[in-house]
Amino acid sequence: MIGILGGMGTQAGLDFCNKLAILNRGKIDQEYPIFLLYNKSNIPGRPESIGVQTSSLSNQRVNKKSKKKYLAVLKSLLKGCYQLQKNKCKFIVIPCNTAHYWYDDLKKKIKIPIINMPKEVFKQTQKTCKKNSKIGLLATEGTLKTGVYNNFFDKNFNLLFPKYDLQKRCVNKAIKFVKMGNVRAAEKAIKPAINYLLKEKCKKIILGCTELPIAIFAFKSFKNVKSSKIFLDPNLILASAAMKKYNS
Repeated sequence: MIGILGGMGTQAGLDFCNKLAILNRGKIDQEYPIFLLYNKSNIPGRPESIGVQTSSLSNQRVNKKSKKKYLAVLKSLLKGCYQLQKNKCKFIVIPCNTAHYWYDDLKKKIKIPIINMPKEVFKQTQKTCKKNSKIGLLATEGTLKTGVYNNFFDKNFNLLFPKYDLQKRCVNKAIKFVKMGNVRAAEKAIKPAINYLLKEKCKKIILGCTELPIAIFAFKSFKNVKSSKIFLDPNLILASAAMKKYNS
C-alpha cells in the first residue's frame, strides 16, 4: 500500500491521488493501486518555518525561534509518517516540494522508505535535457531559499528563478489563489513568471510547488499534462515513481 502524506495543501494531495489513479487505470476496481491518503492539513506552514539553509539541524547555529518553528513542522510531519507506517504502508510519498526541506530528518526516524520528490524530478530531467541546460523553477520562496532542488540540479544544470518582483506578484499569488480555490485567477497570475523563464531560454520549467500544476493544467486534458514539452510536473513524476516502487 502506498502511504500519501497530504494536506500541504489539500488540493495538491488530491491532485496527486488523481494522477496516481489516471496513470494506472484498471478495468475494474481491484486493478487500481491501493493507497492511503492522510490529509494532514494541520501541519504548520512550511515556508514560514524555514530559518536555516540545510534540512538537518546538526552543526547549525540557529536562533531559538527558527529552531522551534523547524521542530514544530518536523514533529507534525513525523506524526503523519508514523500513522502511515503504523497502517503498514510499503513506503511514503509527500506531494509537497517545500516539505522536503525536512526530508533528511524524517528519514532518520521513519523505518519505511520515503520517495524524494526533487530527486525524482532531477532523474526525469536527466532523461530529457542535456547537461548544463537552463532549467526554470517555479516554487515557494521557502523551496527556493532552502535549495532542495539546487542540491540535485546544480552540478548538472543551470537553475533559473523568476525575479523577486515576479516571485511576489505572480508565483506567490498563484499558489495562494489555488489554496483558496480560485484556479482561474491562479492561471492568470502565473503567466508572467512563465513568460520570463521562456525568454531566458529555459529548456524545461519545473512546477516546483504542487499547487502550480493545478493552476496551469486544471482546464486542460490529462493528455496535455503528460505530453507537455516544457513543464515538469513533480506530482506526475512522483506518481510514476510511486507506481514503479509499488509494483517492485
